[in-house]
Parts: sequence; C-alpha cells; structure tokens
Amino acid sequence: MHDIIPPNNRPPSEEGLKMISHCPVCHYSNTAIEAKIIEENDNAHLIYIKCRRCQSAVLALFSASGFGLSSIGIITDFDSQEIAKFKELSKVDSDDVLLVYQHLLKDEQLIETMSF
Repeated sequence: MHDIIPPNNRPPSEEGLKMISHCPVCHYSNTAIEAKIIEENDNAHLIYIKCRRCQSAVLALFSASGFGLSSIGIITDFDSQEIAKFKELSKVDSDDVLLVYQHLLKDEQLIETMSF
C-alpha cells in the first residue's frame, strides 16, 4: 500500500483519480485529503480516498478493459490501515455462513435479543 497524494498535497499523477471530482457524501469538490493505493494488478487498482471536508471515506475499484475504464465504490468508516488489515483475512465461505446459521438456531436468547 502506498500514498498517491503526497504530504504536501501536490496533485496526484494517477489518471484514475481524475474521475473522482467530488465527495459522494458532502458533494464538496476537490476533497481528497488522503488517497492510497491498497492493491493493484495489471488492469485494476483498489484505492482508498478520504474527504477533506466531512472525513468520509470511499473504497473504489478502478479497472481497465477493452471497453474502457470502469469503477465501483463504497462508502466506509474504515481507515486505510484497517482496510489493508482486513484485506489479508481469509474469505467467508458457505461453510462459515452455515455454521453461524446453525449457531443462531440453537441460541434462542440471542434471537430474542436481536428481535424488535
């Protein structure tokens, strides 16, 4: 993981960041206070961007293909270090989901607590 907005706030050279023109939460322009590439490969970049004004963060995936550049993003309350940490954890598979479901079936008190 490395920063793509230097500490002195010079504009980043990465072309993908030009697509991000405003914060999706507060709609303020030129808001990036922190931007880091979390992961990259040949055709895709996973980027963390934090808003200077409202401190909201977006995790965005930019990918290039023969059809052009595409992106998808989610708003998160994680910081960039947490994202890097959780990225390294093992994936949840169907067996994990079934174990949680079976545990919930056995724990009526938990179900009552969660029910409104």
